[in-house]
Amino acid sequence: MSDRKRILTGDRPTGRLHLGHYVGSLENRVRLQDEYECYFLVADLHMLTTKPQKEHVEAISENARQMVYDSLACGIDPAKSVIYLQSAVVETYELNLLLEMLVTVPRLQRLPSLKDMARDAELSEMPFGLLGYPVLQSADILLPRAHLVPVGKDNEAHVELTRELARRFNSYYDEVFPVPDVMIGNVPTLVGTDGNGKMSKSLGNAIMLSDDARTVEKKVNGMYTDPKRVRADIPGTVEGNPVFVYHDVFNPNRAEVEDLKERYRTGRVGDVEVKEKLAAAINGFLEPLRERRAQFESRTGFVDEVLYDGTLKMREQARETIVAVRKAMGLAGVWNRISRSAEKARKRRDDHGATTV
Repeated sequence: MSDRKRILTGDRPTGRLHLGHYVGSLENRVRLQDEYECYFLVADLHMLTTKPQKEHVEAISENARQMVYDSLACGIDPAKSVIYLQSAVVETYELNLLLEMLVTVPRLQRLPSLKDMARDAELSEMPFGLLGYPVLQSADILLPRAHLVPVGKDNEAHVELTRELARRFNSYYDEVFPVPDVMIGNVPTLVGTDGNGKMSKSLGNAIMLSDDARTVEKKVNGMYTDPKRVRADIPGTVEGNPVFVYHDVFNPNRAEVEDLKERYRTGRVGDVEVKEKLAAAINGFLEPLRERRAQFESRTGFVDEVLYDGTLKMREQARETIVAVRKAMGLAGVWNRISRSAEKARKRRDDHGATTV
């Protein structure tokens, strides 16, 4: 194993990534890839917990490519980081099963994010796979034996479950797993453009990292602001206003932001100007990403090579971990004893048969 500590995090391949993904986790991934040994997964098994239909499975390949393009455009370097396909690492299934034996149903039911996911997916009942989503997430984190997990605020409780499972496994058997720490992004939850909950592509309130300039302008122009402010000369509320939340995050011109806030509070600026300057700031932030994305898209097959090579590297690490897990639990010894006994019995039978002939 490398002397550097490890990171594991990832996203479900439901499509392109948005600004919420960036501030929630991607920003930290890029910043930390020189310091840590990084593993970033395309979490296609997690997608099945709410989207198991065949049409969703068939869309995984293209969605995975788009996600990787977004990650590379943000600055993830495949020479420094391992980007891999979750379902292609068979040890994921095995570790998931073994960890399921160490957690109770009531413990999983206390995680509020699962109910939110079921609601967002319009599920009337909780599928078994969705209830076990945090355990599979724990398997993802523990398989490369990660020390740090950069995630959005909504996944913090899942990492805490992973910490519990790591401690429980180590206590029952042997010290195999580090107890991972969680890292929350600078903006734990980015509100959607409609002001209704967090940014989400499925809710139609997201600005994608790959949106062109005109699309960004259109989405910003339609953003939710202060509903009580029907005219520009009426003092408005800045705190909690999505337009100013985005200014604080994406507008590097702090003097401009403070000036807009002051004039907004005193009724001396209209929403049009505030949104125009926000659109300009977001486009300024996204333009380098668009340029890098275009460069990677021009290299036919490159993103598939990144996923392929990363998955092979992860398979090697996963095999090492599972060997350590089986040894610690004693499962390897069970099979070894049975196989040795069977081989001896077969040899005795063959020797006896050879003698009597």
